[in-house]
Amino acid sequence: MRDILPVLHGWYTAGVPFGLATVVSTSRSAPRESGAAMAVGPDDEVVGSVSGGCVEGAVFELAQEVVASGEARLETFGYSDEHAFAVGLTCGGEITLLVRPVTAAGDPAFGEIAESVGAGRPVTVATVTDGPAPRGATLAVWPDRVSGTLGTTGLDVAVTADARGELALGATGLRHYGPHGERREDAVGVFLHSFAPPPRMLVFGAIDYAAAVARIGAFLGYRVTVCDARPVFATPKRFPEGVEVVVDWPHRYLGGTDTDERTVICVLTHDPKFDVPLLEEALRRPAAYIGAMGSRRTHDDRMKRLAESGLTEAESARLRSPIGLDLGARTPEEVAVSVAAEIVALRWSGSGAPLTATAGAIHPPS
Repeated sequence: MRDILPVLHGWYTAGVPFGLATVVSTSRSAPRESGAAMAVGPDDEVVGSVSGGCVEGAVFELAQEVVASGEARLETFGYSDEHAFAVGLTCGGEITLLVRPVTAAGDPAFGEIAESVGAGRPVTVATVTDGPAPRGATLAVWPDRVSGTLGTTGLDVAVTADARGELALGATGLRHYGPHGERREDAVGVFLHSFAPPPRMLVFGAIDYAAAVARIGAFLGYRVTVCDARPVFATPKRFPEGVEVVVDWPHRYLGGTDTDERTVICVLTHDPKFDVPLLEEALRRPAAYIGAMGSRRTHDDRMKRLAESGLTEAESARLRSPIGLDLGARTPEEVAVSVAAEIVALRWSGSGAPLTATAGAIHPPS
């Protein structure tokens, strides 16, 4: 959704209604996560994807129908054993989509939502999927205000509280309530789609490998910063457009920078005077991933120095070093792929093994 919002905002600003399909729940080996979106706009233009090609043709028609009727629909797609080539997911998974029309009259907050997401300001969009509340009704929830309604005051109050909790976690998912927001009831389905600011990737060491890691980090959706104490290397022209470049001592910069449970820290300096004080700081703060480049000899020396600095075994155990998965990588670009693969594997608890050597669901429940 984040990727296609600029196009949707353009349609919305031009006053053109469009059909928006959003994945609100999945089961088994579904190809896309909840929140994946596809839209059909003017002149049958299509942006986004909800299944990687399995059901997009059917969703295209559904989006046109909801724009014509003005009524949202909830549809589930899965694999059909009897009709293998019918509309469905040949991977064996199942996805449920909310397909709704978006218009300036029916969605007065859509423009502000798109602007908030584009500017990196957090917002959660709550949308009714089924039940006695009006399907497709939306409530936009920011940390300090709300816009819209889901039909009743009680439902709005309960959903607002949950939406702010999900926003703090950057979480997206389906919740259930009673008609007036009662807990432990499931009469009304509400999809909470959180747009937290992009997670950060902090790359330390302005070397060729850093440029490749920064490039793939941006591709994965991270807001990337490269930091190095040496101004001759830390120059914007050596890095992809959009990557922030900072000249500072790594440990000092990290000490003044907020991190959270989604932050990725890649230490590519492999120089003790830089990476030891930096890792002392990194391993004592929240982060999803902390990796450090270097040979096994460098790693052993680094671990000894960190122990001497007072770092505990539990703190040191968070370090991924040598950085990356064993892909046999040689070039900076190949090494960046191995680092990105380890980050993704850690995020989703993947084994890093070839899929041909594993069994069971390819996409197990998150």
